[in-house]
Amino acid sequence: MGLSEKQKEIFRFGDSGYDALICDGAIRTGKSSLMTAAFIDWAMERFDGVRFGICGKTADGCAKNLILPYLATSAARRSYRLRWRPGTRELTVTARRNGRARRNVFELFGGVNESSFALIQGRTLGGVLVDEAALLPRSFVDQAAARCSLPGAKLWFNCNPASTGHWFYREWVSKPEEKNALRIHFTLEDNPGLSREVRKRYEALYTGVFRRRYILGEWCAAEGLVYDFGPDNLTEEIPEEGDVYISVDYGTMNPFSAGLWRVTKDPLSREARAVRIREYYHDGRASGAVMTDEDYCREIERLAGDLTVKRVVADPSASSFIAALRRRGFTVVKAKNDVLDGIRVTAGALKSGAVKIHPSCRDAVREFGLYRWAENGERDAVVKENDHAMDDIRYFVNTILKKRRT
Repeated sequence: MGLSEKQKEIFRFGDSGYDALICDGAIRTGKSSLMTAAFIDWAMERFDGVRFGICGKTADGCAKNLILPYLATSAARRSYRLRWRPGTRELTVTARRNGRARRNVFELFGGVNESSFALIQGRTLGGVLVDEAALLPRSFVDQAAARCSLPGAKLWFNCNPASTGHWFYREWVSKPEEKNALRIHFTLEDNPGLSREVRKRYEALYTGVFRRRYILGEWCAAEGLVYDFGPDNLTEEIPEEGDVYISVDYGTMNPFSAGLWRVTKDPLSREARAVRIREYYHDGRASGAVMTDEDYCREIERLAGDLTVKRVVADPSASSFIAALRRRGFTVVKAKNDVLDGIRVTAGALKSGAVKIHPSCRDAVREFGLYRWAENGERDAVVKENDHAMDDIRYFVNTILKKRRT
């Protein structure tokens, strides 16, 4: 199947008079893969003996999401001689143009935090491709752009939408003309490779702010309740079989929340399904009773009862509590604590019915009705109140259920 007109525009950008390209909008529209191919084609047509940058959240992520898929394409193998060095994270590309060989190097950089700008500082680049630009620190993106000082250098950005207060939206997306940039905004319909059935499947994965951003391609503020939680998310049915897990958000004066989960497989889809069948919740500040690690371990044992717990998924910061659980024979894993990614995955699991809550889990039900986005402007954040059961549920879904469903 051929490319859409917007996808073709990516390949025409190199011949344009623009200094930068911004591709933003819905997921699964081919932005990353097509930009990688177009970026390398453009570089090889115009430069020889030059170094280029390919940037993302992490260098390993760039390798997995951009470089390795590119190396697997027949078009790349036909057009170029490719040498990938995982150790140095460099892709050397050689081609013959007008009877002579051209050779350029594409180096991968990760912008994981504010200090990452130092990794790219000092380079002289003919161009840079920034993948998932809205997820990277401004200092890193600014430094990457400043490295493109050779004549004819261009900047290539792609991202999914975030808040309208985000610096990349304010400085680049909302006013491309000031940067002499070409903005191409994508929706799911701009990828002819997605069938109607596949589009419907992706649309079913997201709700709330994530639907607006990832499916509709809108830049919008996260506001209101975090989760669209209602009667359909509750169940009176408790599975009699399946693996048992406990998820824990640790607190001493702040609330301590733990949930007991039964995980089964849907008989038709064979996908993992989870029910929170009971919970333990203790608010030390409200009760005036301070609990020790050993006190909490006894409560975890009571919560488990006569069930065999396969894993306890624990707050990664609770080192002494984790050690105490292990001494009692529990197998403990530290939870994945990426808040926004965890919220996104949890919202999708609630919408699809992969996660259900028993009505007896009153504190979880109560927090679902109170857990809100903070008015934070540039970056998405949640109000740090009524979030302890929400955290332990997120730990479970993003650490255990997500793995069981993929």
